[in-house]
Amino acid sequence: MQKELIYSLAKNFESYAKTTETGSVEFWLARDLQHLLGYTDWRNFLQTINKAKIACETSRHKIHDHFVDANKMVDLGSGSQRDVPDMMLTRYACYLIAQNGDPRKKEIAFAQTYFAVQTRKLEIIEQRLLESERLSARKKLAGTEKELSEVIFEQTRGGQNFALIRSKGDQALFAHSTRAIKNKWKVPKERALADFAPTIILKAKDFATEITIFNAKEKQMKTEREISSEHVINNKTVRKTLLERGIRPENLPPEEDIKKVGRKIQTDEKKGLRNPDTLEN
Repeated sequence: MQKELIYSLAKNFESYAKTTETGSVEFWLARDLQHLLGYTDWRNFLQTINKAKIACETSRHKIHDHFVDANKMVDLGSGSQRDVPDMMLTRYACYLIAQNGDPRKKEIAFAQTYFAVQTRKLEIIEQRLLESERLSARKKLAGTEKELSEVIFEQTRGGQNFALIRSKGDQALFAHSTRAIKNKWKVPKERALADFAPTIILKAKDFATEITIFNAKEKQMKTEREISSEHVINNKTVRKTLLERGIRPENLPPEEDIKKVGRKIQTDEKKGLRNPDTLEN
């Protein structure tokens, strides 16, 4: 298919997009989509729409959320107008119609490719957002742990105890030692456990550490024993909350090395990957 035709069809499809009066829902009219997809007969197009509705229901989506009956005024040769049945379609409905259309039509072939590319773009963007969230959570935890280390040094004059206190916190959170979880996750000996932890664990550790900092300052804890006990209690409390929500920390799988994630995000930013229009197929 010629590149000019692809750009033309893409531009036409997006130009027909409309929004509801509140501007909250994007939709296309079936009569417009009919011509964009190369159908001259409305009855034939309805057959494709009906197939798309079945696919919608099969994928456990509510048909009436994506296919809404409507009417459209059309001009007649006499200069008068007539009300004809139409339908408001979501982008997902348009995708299903394309998937169930006649693949011999070049417009259908384009639409199937177009939606596949758009779906892939959304998947990539969603993945990058999740990776960015995890990277931010890791940086936040690093800053919080640094603050706890400073609090320990200032209040106990024994900054070297931070590693021991953190290790006790891990034991309380995972019900296993730091070494045991590192072995399970195959974390290199010289690397921090948090560099391979899922976002939920990073945030859990950060929350427990923030509470420890607050109470250590508020209660003016002067010994490693006091702060360590406080940190264990906080991690046990966070663990209890996770367990109540069906999340068992020690059973979660590891995530990709956070350093690799950081490099990947930097590379993507240089390529302009955050702008959906610049995503490659």
